[in-house]
Amino acid sequence: MAISKDKKQSLVADLKSLLESAKMTAFASYQGLSVADVQELRKLARESGVKIKIVKNRLVKVALNEIAIYKDADTSALTGQLLYAVSSEDEVAPAQVLDKFAKTHDLLALKGGFSGEGSTLSEDEVKSLAKLPSKDQLIAEVVAMLTSPLGDTLSALSGNLHGLLDAVAAKAA
Repeated sequence: MAISKDKKQSLVADLKSLLESAKMTAFASYQGLSVADVQELRKLARESGVKIKIVKNRLVKVALNEIAIYKDADTSALTGQLLYAVSSEDEVAPAQVLDKFAKTHDLLALKGGFSGEGSTLSEDEVKSLAKLPSKDQLIAEVVAMLTSPLGDTLSALSGNLHGLLDAVAAKAA
């Protein structure tokens, strides 16, 4: 069934606004996935703040051409049945979501992506990004590193205090 010109224009406008605000977009081949599998992927993506879009590659190319930073982006990898994972909050979440899902579903294959700065990412670069910790994990690690000296100091001070109290208690007995 053909899509009307008005519908295509609204899809391109939606894609344009989504891609303009994206910190990263990853795309993967989904040929052979069932509807239930795609729904499972959408649920996993929603939990990570990632949007999954399935649209014609030609419409994505049109939307990319309308965005200044993506005008020179290489779109040669946009072939076949692709789904697009987009996040406006986290730079690595789309890659992580697709990579995690691809580990349990052989039919999903990462193909590449686009960074928020307009550069094209290869399949290997997207897979490397998927291995990075998320923004929340990095923040938690920094907080843990900052509070570690405080915890060590409190532990040392409380150990000496317990020793002093034990000595006083032994003297009193």
